[in-house]
Amino acid sequence: MSDSGRSGGGAERRETGIDAVTLEVIRNACAAISEEMNANLIRTGYSPNIKERRDCSCAVFDSEGKMISQAENMPVHLGAMPFSVEAALDRYPPETLSPGDAVLLNDPFRGGAHLPDLTLVTPVFYEGEIVALAANRAHHADVGGSTAGSVAADSTEIYQEGIRIPPVKLYREGEVSADVMEIVLANVRTPDERRGDLRAQQAANETGRDRLRGLAETYGPDGLEEAITEIQHYAERRMRAEIDRLPDGVYEFADVLDDDGQGTEDIRIEAAVTIDGDSIGVDFDGTADQTEGAINAVFAVTASATYYAVRCVTDPDIPPNDGAYRPVKIDAPEGTVVNASLPAAVVGGNLEVSQRVTDVILGALAEAAPERAIGACQGTMNNVTFGGTDPRTGTPYAFYETQGGGFGGRASGDGMDGVHVHMSNTMNTPAEVLQTAYPLAVERYELRPDSGGAGEFRGGLGLRRDIEVRGHEASFSLLADRRVHAPYGVHGGGKGGRGDDKLIRDGEERELAAKSTHRLRPGDVVSIRTPGGGGYGDPADRDPESARRDRELGKVSSNAADDTRE
Repeated sequence: MSDSGRSGGGAERRETGIDAVTLEVIRNACAAISEEMNANLIRTGYSPNIKERRDCSCAVFDSEGKMISQAENMPVHLGAMPFSVEAALDRYPPETLSPGDAVLLNDPFRGGAHLPDLTLVTPVFYEGEIVALAANRAHHADVGGSTAGSVAADSTEIYQEGIRIPPVKLYREGEVSADVMEIVLANVRTPDERRGDLRAQQAANETGRDRLRGLAETYGPDGLEEAITEIQHYAERRMRAEIDRLPDGVYEFADVLDDDGQGTEDIRIEAAVTIDGDSIGVDFDGTADQTEGAINAVFAVTASATYYAVRCVTDPDIPPNDGAYRPVKIDAPEGTVVNASLPAAVVGGNLEVSQRVTDVILGALAEAAPERAIGACQGTMNNVTFGGTDPRTGTPYAFYETQGGGFGGRASGDGMDGVHVHMSNTMNTPAEVLQTAYPLAVERYELRPDSGGAGEFRGGLGLRRDIEVRGHEASFSLLADRRVHAPYGVHGGGKGGRGDDKLIRDGEERELAAKSTHRLRPGDVVSIRTPGGGGYGDPADRDPESARRDRELGKVSSNAADDTRE
């Protein structure tokens, strides 16, 4: 499958009837609308995953489904959301939509990414015509499937991963489609929480709808359309100018995922990045075939990671809209882990493959843009899910979160410690919230000493987070990576420390496979120990004062060992 960012050719500077100041006002207004939508979604969300972790994203689109602006939230959501909007319009062309409609979907093979991410798309009408679209995506803590939390590390086909929703109208002319809502809620473990989060998504889109109508009223629908088109062309011109500054050539890199949880090891992701004037081509030929396990990504996820990586090595202030992606062409062979086909299990593609695609493209571009090069970040989201019956209330619960780790060292300084990286941009679940909302307790939460890669600028430290099950038996799923192959360093920097996972039962530690599901007893403790980031530059060039502080603070990178399976 190939994608060329929706259009070909360069964007010529063109004359418009709107002055530059007004264009900038409209551009910033659209960005502010996206941010306000996201603030509303977080404020009105029902689940801790949205209210606290902020695992959600918002964007606005023109009447043809081309992105205008986005809130700066989850990269893995934002680059893929245009595919969802496109799928919604394919199913419901403009003439079939009415004011008050909203289209819901999560099907990875029809515009989605993985099943827990539910996308809602709302048309914005003004004077009887669609002038824009408001859309948001939120990760729901349970959408059914074989395991509570719907991130089953042992799934082998998508039918085990939860309810699969093709584009369907959840709202019709302002009223909820009761039959659609009932079908969704009948297939999840926590229906009240799901209903609340879906209402929050609708409220966020209504905010976007009202603000976009205001822009149409102020500038007229034709003036708004002209401005949006020029804003997209402006982003394309700036992106092409940035790419044109990079040296032409073909830059290649490869890395691996540890395994798929079903016996396949060292799953290769390979990319050849071609810079040719003001355009970039990324070819994933040589990447491993899709696997039996859940480590498969659909094309939208791979595109999202690719767009993100290109933004990282160009100017981050370029407006992130459809125009910015036009100079990027992606070739991803069908039937591979970067462009999986039915009935592949894909829940881990959005979470883990997206991280490795990012590592590979940034690794390839380290030579072309050395000032933007970065040691590999932790390279995993360290996904954990717990589920069962809360003994305090007698009702089912499902808890999902990702864990932070080390950020890679870079030319401008050391990597950050204990943060979510690259395609994940969430927060943690505060211990107080976790223990209030769920029959779980955080027993230990700390940085992992010596887990960052050595270098002139060291990699950031990983985390240790221990969670205890209290008063009940629980299901548990772990979906993580970088437990075998460590995050790489660049320009002479050392590798980051690998992750490690333990089950502590009756005071004894037992090894947990990084992609596995378990039945936990009351008092069991799951200990997740996340990878550190790779280093940047020769460790011999590290500033002596920084090296002294490293020794004092346990950041000397002695734990950043070689891969355990060569």
